[in-house]
Amino acid sequence: MGFSKNDYLSLTSSYKLPVMKIFVAGLPYDLDDAELMEIFEKFGEVKSAKVAIDRETGKSRGFAFVDMPNKEEAMQAIENLNDISLGKKPMVVKAAEERPSGGGGENRSSGPSGGGGFDRRPPKRF
Repeated sequence: MGFSKNDYLSLTSSYKLPVMKIFVAGLPYDLDDAELMEIFEKFGEVKSAKVAIDRETGKSRGFAFVDMPNKEEAMQAIENLNDISLGKKPMVVKAAEERPSGGGGENRSSGPSGGGGFDRRPPKRF
């Protein structure tokens, strides 16, 4: 008793291969998800391509993330697209770094965090 092609396809399609996440910076601000996907599809299958959008303005932030299921194809895309100019500046294309897990954003200020901004008087001198 052997496996048929359909058995093999149903088994392999339910098994999730690790996806390689790629960070892309230096994108033209008018580039959208579909155009980004088209660029990366020249190197292989693309699971998703998402341009980061500013919540307040609704405009591109100039960077994106691309997910490719085949690591070799992803590495080929990184090698071929890194330092290529689509607009005024060269793109930075590299494997995305894992974000540390945990709660919300970190406080990046070096000093004590300020209050509401009113009644800001200099400290009293004794």
